[in-house]
Amino acid sequence: MSKLPIEHRFLDLSDYGRPIARQIANALKNTRVTPVQVTLLFIVTGLAAILCIIAAQYWAALFFLVVKSILDAADGELARVKNTPSYTGRYLDSVADIILNFFFLLSIWYITDGPLLLMLVAFFGLQLQGTLYNYYYVILRNKVNGDKTSRVFEHASPVAMAGEQQRHVDILFSAYYILYGGFDKIIFWLDKKAPACDHMPKLLMTAVSSFGLGFQLLLMGVMLCLGWASYIIPFFIFYTVFILVFIMIRRIANS
Repeated sequence: MSKLPIEHRFLDLSDYGRPIARQIANALKNTRVTPVQVTLLFIVTGLAAILCIIAAQYWAALFFLVVKSILDAADGELARVKNTPSYTGRYLDSVADIILNFFFLLSIWYITDGPLLLMLVAFFGLQLQGTLYNYYYVILRNKVNGDKTSRVFEHASPVAMAGEQQRHVDILFSAYYILYGGFDKIIFWLDKKAPACDHMPKLLMTAVSSFGLGFQLLLMGVMLCLGWASYIIPFFIFYTVFILVFIMIRRIANS
């Protein structure tokens, strides 16, 4: 199942693993495997990628980064085919992503021996990029009656859905808000009028999808395999500038 009605779908560069993720979800539909268990598995594959980066096994790192991205899509797909959406899974997924992202960049910093400050700036930029993509994507989904597990504004812990415990939702929401709240506020401050826009052009959404985590990790893996490890951190710092470019295009498109 897609997060968007068919007439509103766009080419999502970060979602290249979705077809395989759907096959995995369909294969697990009638099993006892839960979406949260799939999330835990993508955490394991992410950790495997980090170990491969440190060990200079870059093709293996690329493999695990791609598998991680596929499983990152498969947990949501499994929740949809089983009709068991949950805030527990939604927040666990996001919390795991940001922690893994930090260690992906930290491992790249370790093998390149560059300034730690630049790695932290790159991490900040990486997260801002992903936040803009998520911001626009959630706005679009809410406008066209798509998947509503994610909310445009995450200010308070939501009421637990059927099958999950409110305590778990509250704990994971608190972790989510601590880790993401600042990035959400910055992006909202940069483009406060986005939630009121009439539409999100498909070409713009495709361009912004290059900020999606799946595409970011694919770029990291490919650059490692090409011997460009030392350029990864500078690239993500530079690419953060395009946040302002995409916001300007969004404003022009809705003016």
